[in-house]
Amino acid sequence: MTEFLLHTLTGAGELFLESSVYVLFGLAVAGALRMVLSPERVAGHLGKGRILPVLKASLFGIPLPLCSCGVLPAASALRRQGAGKGPVAAFLISTPESGVDSIAVSWALLDPVLTVARPLAAFLTATAAGLAVSFLDKETNNEAAPPDKTCLVDGCCDGEDCPPEEHSRHHSIKEKIRAGLVFAKNEVWADMAGWFFAGLLLAGAVMALVPGNLAGAMLGDGLGAYLLMLAAGVPAYICATASTPLAAALILKGVSPGAALVFLLAGPATNAASLAVLRHILGGRATALYLASIMLFSVLSGWAVDALYGYLGGNARAVLGTAGELVPLWAKLLGAL
Repeated sequence: MTEFLLHTLTGAGELFLESSVYVLFGLAVAGALRMVLSPERVAGHLGKGRILPVLKASLFGIPLPLCSCGVLPAASALRRQGAGKGPVAAFLISTPESGVDSIAVSWALLDPVLTVARPLAAFLTATAAGLAVSFLDKETNNEAAPPDKTCLVDGCCDGEDCPPEEHSRHHSIKEKIRAGLVFAKNEVWADMAGWFFAGLLLAGAVMALVPGNLAGAMLGDGLGAYLLMLAAGVPAYICATASTPLAAALILKGVSPGAALVFLLAGPATNAASLAVLRHILGGRATALYLASIMLFSVLSGWAVDALYGYLGGNARAVLGTAGELVPLWAKLLGAL
């Protein structure tokens, strides 16, 4: 038991060091995005129409650092402000499946192919789900309400009686940077920290328990592996950033990158606890289309990634985590602290 704990902590510690600087970078960018792109302001673009608002919602959701539970109140607010069900469904998928924080950690722990494939697959999945809901779920689209213009720095005004050009002079760049960093620490990091460390420990346990390529030999790299990863990811609650160390550990133990991608897509976008809320926001038919789209496109994305590796003759394990080599040890230690 002592040896197992030691190996688990060692593996988790190595992954933490490799990802620390990239997590901080992702949090800093998340704070900056808060100052320029919020769900309340996005709402103004997601009203009338069936195609363009869905594409906008899928695109807007990619960089936003919200997990599968954190995105629910944001989506509910979008719905109340007039966004249609299709765009809301797209936003509910692309936002938790990706994010600047998870992209940064993917670059640190995974390889460039998976780092690019992850947000791309999230965009395609979200777009497909949004279009399916828009065209197959009968609904009269609501008129889009004006976006919330309340000051993001300290709420000093509602933005209605204070023109943007005038309000822009109320706060200095220093104040805006501070507000963004406070948001990153108190909202984004507070929301993901526990799950991130839990993911690191679970990844360390996988590395300690599973010998060699046993996981790869058991799961394989075909449809069976994708369905098993889907079954593991759909009911579980795990945020995009926290799922990355676990995916890295599975790939190191022989699981195909495509199967790992299925888990990376399905896990953050769904969990059993949020289904009741989803049904309230979207309705029963739209929720069923939402889940079906995630399952179908997660599997298709996994197959496409494995096919791409086969075509390129690449081996994900050979380059896994090479981004960490770009960061000196002293920076990794400082980032971890």
